[in-house]
Amino acid sequence: MADMPATTRPRGNAARICTIIGFVFAVIALFFPFLGLVGLILGIVGAVLGDKPLGWYAAAASVVGAVIGMVIAAALLNS
Repeated sequence: MADMPATTRPRGNAARICTIIGFVFAVIALFFPFLGLVGLILGIVGAVLGDKPLGWYAAAASVVGAVIGMVIAAALLNS
């Protein structure tokens, strides 16, 4: 058979690990909003390495987690 080049990169273990850790940092960002940036970077790295849909979801979840964490922190500090 001919070796057909794929249009997307094959998903590897490193991509899945980055994506999972990105989701973990998205949850942690609810309590420590500055860690949302780490989750964002890990989600993007996971997506670029080949874990396309979940990597982008992890990046978006990290941003949302950081925003919610900032809202919670502002509410606690102003009460």
